[in-house]
Amino acid sequence: MSKAKQAAGNGVSYADAGVDISAGNALVEAIKPLAKSTRRKGADSALGGFGGLFDLKACGFKDPVLVAANDGVGTKLRIAIETGRHHGVGIDLVAMSVNDLVVQGAEPLFFLDYYATGKLDVKAAAEVIAGIADGCKQAGCALIGGETAEMPGMYHGGDYDLAGFAVGAAERKQLLPRKDVKPGDVILGLASSGPHSNGYSLVRKLVEMSGVAYSDTSPFDRKKKLADALLTPTRIYVKPVLKAIRATGAIKALAHITGGGFIENIPRVLPKATVAEIDLDQVPYAPVFDWLQGVGGVAEREMLRTFNCGIGMIVVVAAKDAKRVAASLKKSGESVVTLGTIRKRKGGEEQVALSGTLSVK
Repeated sequence: MSKAKQAAGNGVSYADAGVDISAGNALVEAIKPLAKSTRRKGADSALGGFGGLFDLKACGFKDPVLVAANDGVGTKLRIAIETGRHHGVGIDLVAMSVNDLVVQGAEPLFFLDYYATGKLDVKAAAEVIAGIADGCKQAGCALIGGETAEMPGMYHGGDYDLAGFAVGAAERKQLLPRKDVKPGDVILGLASSGPHSNGYSLVRKLVEMSGVAYSDTSPFDRKKKLADALLTPTRIYVKPVLKAIRATGAIKALAHITGGGFIENIPRVLPKATVAEIDLDQVPYAPVFDWLQGVGGVAEREMLRTFNCGIGMIVVVAAKDAKRVAASLKKSGESVVTLGTIRKRKGGEEQVALSGTLSVK
């Protein structure tokens, strides 16, 4: 290219490299009302600054400890991208982080997202962020900022990836798990809405093996297309659990059941000298899991290590408090089951002892 042509303003532009700044600006304008809809005490600033602002003092904490979490949605995004259903994965993104905050007794305060793509589709991105705003409202936290990156060469076409970052706070003396988890305590389980956002590489493989298309009627829910059934958003437990923590003062520990299932997540909140005894006969094994297991002949233990299998949150309480904690959670709309108890650990045994069998009730 001649110097004269460059001087005339006809040189190579950022758009020629595949990045559309105007599309990015259009997205920011589209999502400003969505972010505004999530405002809460402590978060009053509009989008557009170099950083999001939050006034912790305005929340009324006396001796706060900040708690932070980040996560993504994983290959569940592949189904969303292939079927053009983007809203639910925005909720998933929020859920995976805020559910991790509440298990430590923390109230989610604010959230930031990162959206990376090869070619920015403003409509699809706005749909994702509408889902993020929805999730923030369910969790009671503010969407105070984020980042959109258009990276041709890193991602193919309209493919995108998501990351979310949540910050919450808890009074120092109310952090969980408490140190008094002991033998005799009762384990309650809160029902999940499905696979949530874990195990979708296996889900996708099993769907492929089944020969059922995402556009077909779901074999386990005849009222939905398979894509819609598998894209059911992760349940956000924040408000019911925080209410129960504050109303009863009796919750000793919580465990968010994500990848690794009961076997790997419950021990994270138990004293080393204890074991959680779980009765699988009490698990509300949803039809989606039964179908997936049947398609691939997946072993029960593999199901339990990959999926939540119907329980998205574990609650540990003293036996005398189990009924009133369960009543508080049920009043807030949660489906609660009694899964088992805590007992003394023997030798080097695993910290989760399973009995019974997974089955659709």
